[in-house]
Amino acid sequence: PAVATAAAVRVPAETLTVADSASAFTFLTLGGVLHDAELRQYRALGARDGAVRLEGGGAPLVRFQGIVGRDTIAFDTATFRVVGRDRTGRYERIRLEGAVAADTLAIEYGVDPDSFLVRLDGRVRGPLADNGFILLHLAPTLSSYEADSIDDQRHLSFAYEIARRGAKGTGFGKLDPGERQIVPGPLTWTAVKSKYFILGVLARDSVSPMAELTMTGLARMSRTPTLAQGTVVLQPRQGSFALDIYAGPQQATRLQALGRDFENSNPYGGFLQPVVQPFAGLVMRILLWMRHTFDLGYGWVLVIFGVAVRIILWPLNQTAMRTSLKMQRLQPELQALQAKYKSDPQKLQTEMMRVYKEHDMSPFSMFSGCLPVLLPMPVLFALFFVFQSTIEFRGVPFMWLADISLKDPFYILPLVMGASMFVLSWIGSRNMPPNPQTKMMMYLLPVMMTFFLANLAAGLNLYYAVQNIAALPQQWMIATERARAAAKKT
Repeated sequence: PAVATAAAVRVPAETLTVADSASAFTFLTLGGVLHDAELRQYRALGARDGAVRLEGGGAPLVRFQGIVGRDTIAFDTATFRVVGRDRTGRYERIRLEGAVAADTLAIEYGVDPDSFLVRLDGRVRGPLADNGFILLHLAPTLSSYEADSIDDQRHLSFAYEIARRGAKGTGFGKLDPGERQIVPGPLTWTAVKSKYFILGVLARDSVSPMAELTMTGLARMSRTPTLAQGTVVLQPRQGSFALDIYAGPQQATRLQALGRDFENSNPYGGFLQPVVQPFAGLVMRILLWMRHTFDLGYGWVLVIFGVAVRIILWPLNQTAMRTSLKMQRLQPELQALQAKYKSDPQKLQTEMMRVYKEHDMSPFSMFSGCLPVLLPMPVLFALFFVFQSTIEFRGVPFMWLADISLKDPFYILPLVMGASMFVLSWIGSRNMPPNPQTKMMMYLLPVMMTFFLANLAAGLNLYYAVQNIAALPQQWMIATERARAAAKKT
């Protein structure tokens, strides 16, 4: 296929910047592209200095080509001329126009730096307007500004939503070099994202011009894939198309404010998303509310939240522990029945049900002893996913920790968490009938959880350690009650 490129450059290439205290967007007349966005409210972590810059490793964030039949119109090699620049309300508008052979592409960028939003209006003239398509190429990567750049690169992925069919995603690691995946539209939005930041292209109208998304794996420079090309096929209506571009943080409130279900571009839970996402979202909203209501850092918010969870669960834990205590008292009677009616299962079942009924119990009461351990687990599970990509925790210090979203470099919190879990189990097993399996789990489970959480977010370890410590008084009370009951029995 033929490729139509720009003629010799007749106007000098320019760099245009629209900025405020929140961000600075840079546009180039060479290709008429949005090149990068400096996010001034987010500092670079690790070895880099200054602010985070959303950039494509030297490539622009978005660039354009045209397709007519088998011919490619290389607008990305043309030098566009600036035909106007003004401000209307909160948007500063830049109007560019570029031509390749008989085709002309006119672009208007309306920039609102405070909301990290660019409104893109395009119009084509020439053969391309009659029977052609526009190719919008997304940045092939997003440069990392994180302290743990490898972890950040592991999160590089595409996300997209097919109209009325829900959001989906494809990690860069899922695409082999040269492999191509095609997603037919119409698409409500498509995006390329890292752990905390995202470049999203959203259809502005209900009838989307985004007819197709092609994702192509590129060459791998390391074990962690960092390059993949996303290309959106735009089908102009009467030569025009309108899109919104978001280049900023994956902040839940901002993504939700954009509408179009764009908050689903940052899903929680992987394949468990339908179950995890609502609960994780609820937990995150509670933490945000606590942060803004009490004006505390997120470290102290997690401490208060851990204590609050245990206080809320106190009545349920109390009931469950006392039910477990009753079950222990019933064991000798139940064991006697099992020995007496071991050859008559039907009679055994009838007699056991009678005993349960006399003591206001049920066969399922035996599982109540698991509740004190299981009840806090959904919150821990939700926080596990929340800490994966929630930008509110990024770079937040707490005591000796430089960043609660990263692992504790001294492993203090995992050790405190494991020790508190062991003490909790030890107190809970006092004055209970000897059980080798219970004793083994008392030692094994804290060790397993310590190793499992050691390299995860320090904030996750902080929450789990606090809620373990907050549970100690109740566990001690129940153990004391059990000791008194045992003393009366003897």
